[in-house]
Amino acid sequence: MEQGTLNQEIEERVTQSRHKNAGFLLTQSGLLHHLGFVVKSISTVADEFAASISARWDGEIIHDPIQRVRVAFFSPVDSGNPVYELVEPASEDSPVTHFLKKRGGLHHVCYQVNDLDTALEEARSTGWAIASSPAPAVAFGGRRIAWIVSKTRLLMELLERQPN
Repeated sequence: MEQGTLNQEIEERVTQSRHKNAGFLLTQSGLLHHLGFVVKSISTVADEFAASISARWDGEIIHDPIQRVRVAFFSPVDSGNPVYELVEPASEDSPVTHFLKKRGGLHHVCYQVNDLDTALEEARSTGWAIASSPAPAVAFGGRRIAWIVSKTRLLMELLERQPN
Protein backbone atom coordinates (compact mmCIF):
# COMPACT_ATOMS: atom_id res chain seq x y z
CA MET A 1 0.00 0.00 0.00
CA GLU A 2 1.34 3.44 -0.90
CA GLN A 3 2.16 5.87 1.89
CA GLY A 4 -0.45 8.40 0.65
CA THR A 5 -3.21 5.79 0.62
CA LEU A 6 -2.19 4.54 4.06
CA ASN A 7 -2.22 8.08 5.50
CA GLN A 8 -5.65 8.72 3.99
CA GLU A 9 -7.01 5.49 5.46
CA ILE A 10 -5.61 6.34 8.90
CA GLU A 11 -7.12 9.84 8.73
CA GLU A 12 -10.54 8.38 7.81
CA ARG A 13 -10.42 5.99 10.78
CA VAL A 14 -9.45 8.80 13.16
CA THR A 15 -12.31 10.95 11.82
CA GLN A 16 -14.80 8.08 12.21
CA SER A 17 -13.57 7.44 15.74
CA ARG A 18 -13.99 11.10 16.66
CA HIS A 19 -17.54 11.15 15.29
CA LYS A 20 -18.42 7.90 17.06
CA ASN A 21 -17.18 9.27 20.38
CA ALA A 22 -18.79 12.67 19.83
CA GLY A 23 -22.22 11.27 20.62
CA PHE A 24 -25.74 12.05 19.56
CA LEU A 25 -25.37 15.85 19.52
CA LEU A 26 -23.11 15.62 16.49
CA THR A 27 -25.45 13.36 14.53
CA GLN A 28 -28.40 15.59 15.40
CA SER A 29 -26.58 18.85 14.56
CA GLY A 30 -27.04 19.83 18.19
CA LEU A 31 -26.49 23.50 18.90
CA LEU A 32 -26.37 25.13 22.30
CA HIS A 33 -29.67 26.93 22.80
CA HIS A 34 -29.39 28.17 26.40
CA LEU A 35 -28.15 27.60 29.93
CA GLY A 36 -30.87 27.35 32.57
CA PHE A 37 -30.62 28.64 36.14
CA VAL A 38 -33.22 27.95 38.84
CA VAL A 39 -34.12 30.89 41.08
CA LYS A 40 -36.76 31.53 43.70
CA SER A 41 -38.15 34.60 41.93
CA ILE A 42 -37.32 35.81 38.44
CA SER A 43 -38.64 39.33 39.04
CA THR A 44 -36.48 39.73 42.16
CA VAL A 45 -33.16 38.82 40.48
CA ALA A 46 -33.70 39.58 36.78
CA ASP A 47 -32.18 43.07 36.54
CA GLU A 48 -29.08 42.19 38.55
CA PHE A 49 -28.71 38.90 36.68
CA ALA A 50 -28.93 40.64 33.29
CA ALA A 51 -26.33 43.23 34.30
CA SER A 52 -23.96 40.58 35.66
CA ILE A 53 -23.91 38.61 32.39
CA SER A 54 -24.12 41.60 30.02
CA ALA A 55 -27.48 40.54 28.67
CA ARG A 56 -30.80 42.11 27.75
CA TRP A 57 -34.13 41.11 29.26
CA ASP A 58 -37.40 42.19 27.67
CA GLY A 59 -39.28 41.89 30.96
CA GLU A 60 -41.33 38.92 29.81
CA ILE A 61 -41.96 36.03 32.20
CA ILE A 62 -43.62 33.03 30.53
CA HIS A 63 -45.80 30.67 32.55
CA ASP A 64 -45.74 27.07 31.32
CA PRO A 65 -48.45 25.02 33.07
CA ILE A 66 -47.26 21.82 31.34
CA GLN A 67 -43.73 22.15 32.76
CA ARG A 68 -45.08 23.79 35.98
CA VAL A 69 -42.53 26.62 35.80
CA ARG A 70 -42.18 30.28 34.87
CA VAL A 71 -39.24 31.21 32.67
CA ALA A 72 -37.50 34.31 31.33
CA PHE A 73 -34.83 34.50 28.64
CA PHE A 74 -31.82 36.82 28.61
CA SER A 75 -30.18 37.62 25.28
CA PRO A 76 -26.45 38.30 25.29
CA VAL A 77 -25.24 41.74 24.25
CA ASP A 78 -22.38 39.95 22.48
CA SER A 79 -23.88 37.32 20.16
CA GLY A 80 -20.87 35.09 20.79
CA ASN A 81 -22.22 34.37 24.28
CA PRO A 82 -25.08 32.01 25.14
CA VAL A 83 -28.69 32.80 25.93
CA TYR A 84 -29.57 32.34 29.60
CA GLU A 85 -32.86 31.20 31.04
CA LEU A 86 -34.09 31.85 34.55
CA VAL A 87 -36.55 29.26 35.81
CA GLU A 88 -38.75 29.56 38.88
CA PRO A 89 -41.20 27.00 40.23
CA ALA A 90 -44.83 27.79 39.43
CA SER A 91 -46.05 25.56 42.26
CA GLU A 92 -44.80 23.37 45.08
CA ASP A 93 -45.03 20.31 42.81
CA SER A 94 -42.85 21.92 40.12
CA PRO A 95 -39.99 19.71 38.92
CA VAL A 96 -37.50 22.42 39.99
CA THR A 97 -38.80 22.94 43.56
CA HIS A 98 -36.56 20.27 45.07
CA PHE A 99 -33.52 21.57 43.19
CA LEU A 100 -34.21 25.09 44.46
CA LYS A 101 -34.54 23.88 48.07
CA LYS A 102 -31.18 22.09 47.79
CA ARG A 103 -29.19 24.93 46.21
CA GLY A 104 -30.64 26.57 43.08
CA GLY A 105 -28.29 27.96 40.45
CA LEU A 106 -27.09 26.29 37.26
CA HIS A 107 -29.63 23.60 36.49
CA HIS A 108 -29.35 22.48 32.88
CA VAL A 109 -27.93 22.98 29.43
CA CYS A 110 -30.29 22.98 26.46
CA TYR A 111 -29.44 21.84 22.96
CA GLN A 112 -31.59 22.26 19.89
CA VAL A 113 -31.68 19.07 17.78
CA ASN A 114 -32.99 18.10 14.35
CA ASP A 115 -35.17 15.15 15.40
CA LEU A 116 -36.11 14.89 19.06
CA ASP A 117 -37.26 11.27 18.95
CA THR A 118 -34.09 10.09 17.20
CA ALA A 119 -31.92 12.16 19.55
CA LEU A 120 -33.59 10.46 22.54
CA GLU A 121 -32.99 7.00 21.04
CA GLU A 122 -29.35 7.84 20.34
CA ALA A 123 -28.87 9.37 23.80
CA ARG A 124 -30.32 6.25 25.45
CA SER A 125 -28.06 4.00 23.38
CA THR A 126 -25.01 5.91 24.63
CA GLY A 127 -25.93 5.63 28.31
CA TRP A 128 -28.13 8.66 28.96
CA ALA A 129 -31.32 8.16 30.97
CA ILE A 130 -34.57 9.69 29.74
CA ALA A 131 -35.85 11.88 32.58
CA SER A 132 -39.04 12.97 30.80
CA SER A 133 -40.85 12.14 27.60
CA PRO A 134 -41.31 14.74 24.88
CA ALA A 135 -43.87 17.42 25.73
CA PRO A 136 -44.78 20.78 24.21
CA ALA A 137 -43.23 23.86 25.78
CA VAL A 138 -45.07 27.18 25.90
CA ALA A 139 -41.80 29.16 25.88
CA PHE A 140 -40.88 27.63 22.52
CA GLY A 141 -44.19 28.06 20.73
CA GLY A 142 -45.26 24.47 21.37
CA ARG A 143 -42.06 22.87 20.10
CA ARG A 144 -41.40 19.73 22.08
CA ILE A 145 -38.73 19.33 24.70
CA ALA A 146 -37.46 16.31 26.60
CA TRP A 147 -35.06 15.91 29.50
CA ILE A 148 -32.14 13.48 29.72
CA VAL A 149 -29.53 12.79 32.40
CA SER A 150 -25.98 11.53 31.89
CA LYS A 151 -24.25 8.97 34.09
CA THR A 152 -22.39 11.90 35.67
CA ARG A 153 -25.72 13.66 36.45
CA LEU A 154 -25.57 16.34 33.77
CA LEU A 155 -29.15 17.41 33.10
CA MET A 156 -29.81 18.28 29.47
CA GLU A 157 -32.91 19.67 27.85
CA LEU A 158 -33.39 18.75 24.20
CA LEU A 159 -35.45 21.12 22.07
CA GLU A 160 -36.76 20.11 18.67
CA ARG A 161 -35.96 22.52 15.84
CA GLN A 162 -39.33 22.30 14.11
CA PRO A 163 -42.76 21.34 15.41
CA ASN A 164 -44.18 18.00 14.25
